[in-house]
Amino acid sequence: MKLTLILCSLSVQLLAANGPITPDVLEAYSVDMNMYEFPVLEEANTSVPVIAVSHAPLDAMLKKYVSASGKVDYASFKNDPTIARYLGMLESATPSAMDRNEEKAFWINVYNIYTIKLIIDNNVPKSINDIGSPWDKKFIKIAGKTYSLNQVENEILRPKFGDARVHFAINCASISCPKLHNAAFTASNLEAKLEKLTKEFVNDSAMNDISAGNIKISNIFDWYGVDFKKEGTVIDWLNKYSNVQINSDAKIGYKNYNWNLNKQ
Repeated sequence: MKLTLILCSLSVQLLAANGPITPDVLEAYSVDMNMYEFPVLEEANTSVPVIAVSHAPLDAMLKKYVSASGKVDYASFKNDPTIARYLGMLESATPSAMDRNEEKAFWINVYNIYTIKLIIDNNVPKSINDIGSPWDKKFIKIAGKTYSLNQVENEILRPKFGDARVHFAINCASISCPKLHNAAFTASNLEAKLEKLTKEFVNDSAMNDISAGNIKISNIFDWYGVDFKKEGTVIDWLNKYSNVQINSDAKIGYKNYNWNLNKQ
């Protein structure tokens, strides 16, 4: 029907270009559409994959429910219907079709919002470790696949992007973890935020005690040591961000990790 109307419309336009259209003219140029066979155009049933995702809903929630110091109001997250809508957007996305920074920001946001989901789905425990095998639960649904937090971090973010600063952008819902940033990551703000958050973490005395000859640092630098030694030692890496230059032979120790929940 739509095709017939389009053809008729084009015919009338052509006639009009050659002079006034009278009833006689219309009759002379009338066309029996039954004389022609046209393919039937059926509406596709397949859904079109969403490539880009707006992280504005996440940004709004983080600004409302996360303090500047990274403390989280989990109860408000749980009561906000925006979280379900945002998770639906992530599930329908196609990260493999995104450019590099867009995909990197996407997976960081995925890790952070699904960590929040894990906490609120388990009645906001005292510690994330009170949830059985929290890192290996496969509950993150993206583009037809299901992932665990470990898989997002260790099979996607770390090997694919090779950027140690990612450790200071993802949050494990614990006091000793790098703080949950109260804004979403995007392709355009990613680089600036990674630099800022990394520098803040390294120089946070609650996370790291640093002096020229002696350092006591977060276990993150031990657990993921390989990420910080690609171009030298852990001390070489720290010196790129530390306000205090550390001697190459400084004594290294590690702080106890506080796994209590980072809640308000």
